[in-house]
Amino acid sequence: MALNQTPAAQRIHIGFFGRRNAGKSSLLNAVTGQDLAVVSEVKGTTTDPVSKTMELLPLGPVMLIDTPGIDDEGELGKLRVKKSRQVLNKTDLAVLVVDGTVGETDQDREMLTLFQEKQVPYVVVYHKADLLSGEERETCADRAGKENETVLYVSSKTGAGVEELKNCLAAMGRKEEEKDLLLGLVKPGDLVVLVTPIDKAAPKGRLILPQQQTIRALLDYGCIAVAVRESELTHTLESLGKQPSLVITDSQVFGMVSEIVPKDRMLTSFSILFARYKGDLKQAVEGVCALKEIQDGDRILISEGCTHHRQCNDIGTVKLPAWIRSFTGKNPEFVYTSGTGFEEDLTGFKLIVHCGACMLNEREMKYRLACAKDQGVAMTNYGILIAYVHGILKRSLEPFPDVAAVLEGQ
Repeated sequence: MALNQTPAAQRIHIGFFGRRNAGKSSLLNAVTGQDLAVVSEVKGTTTDPVSKTMELLPLGPVMLIDTPGIDDEGELGKLRVKKSRQVLNKTDLAVLVVDGTVGETDQDREMLTLFQEKQVPYVVVYHKADLLSGEERETCADRAGKENETVLYVSSKTGAGVEELKNCLAAMGRKEEEKDLLLGLVKPGDLVVLVTPIDKAAPKGRLILPQQQTIRALLDYGCIAVAVRESELTHTLESLGKQPSLVITDSQVFGMVSEIVPKDRMLTSFSILFARYKGDLKQAVEGVCALKEIQDGDRILISEGCTHHRQCNDIGTVKLPAWIRSFTGKNPEFVYTSGTGFEEDLTGFKLIVHCGACMLNEREMKYRLACAKDQGVAMTNYGILIAYVHGILKRSLEPFPDVAAVLEGQ
């Protein structure tokens, strides 16, 4: 990722869905003005979801996703259709591309139902409009009025309707207000200390995404941000001249930082911030209490939203299991997933522990939380679990008193 580029997780995700040869790839190319997707008369040219980040005016930074045909056939085709539907879990805006020369099919209507069930804003594009007669357009218009949907006529070949589609997507994308990572936590002029360990797992030459985003958010507020390693934290606090309003730490050094930071100073973690920012902090705090019920052989899913080379002392596969075994005194079974590979059937798990989701957009994280809730499985995240097993969760939730109340009586 370029240093000055908007992170993919903060971009509006726009998915193009439709049957094979409806012209999804051609339409995506027309919208972007670039040959991003391979176009062919052969059905099924797009075999896997293809993503591209770019600036799409007048909307701004977006992630465009070209998907396989929803009518693909055979065993391999079924897997491709499944992948297309999985893309919906992270789609903020959907474009259903209908072959205007064929009209809506059962597969198209099935996708519309999925859009509605998953509450994904969408627009229906009757593609190949240059081949449609006036009578065919009137039929489509009549349908649009009845269904209360936005229906556009677009031709990738002539460019007709492309600007209208872009403006429509921009209008849909602006409906949601941008969320505030630090809402209610800081004010202009506050001194905030960020504890950022630099170990073998830290990316070479840069900070990890949650740290970058938090620093940017602090600058937007007009705060004074001081980043320091845990080894220099004591000296830094003694040298600042005044106590910080807030300390935000990497979860891995939560215990050490809690001992150093004065008890009258607010303390939380990047992971807890992101649990509130992208997910449901209350659900995650309730979920961690399931640790008290863990027994030998219980299955625990540890899930990361990104894929990376695992180090010898990896937090997900080494540190978390060790902390859980030590806290519970039990020997549960651990299952691991990363990236887009999130289990659909969660009923066999006693607990799900998820990362801070800095690489996932809000829609996908909330989808995962909803899956767990619907199936009655407790779900928490790394930072909350680490604070809990070290006995400092109550303190780390002081900035969020409405959520901290969940721990009363636990």
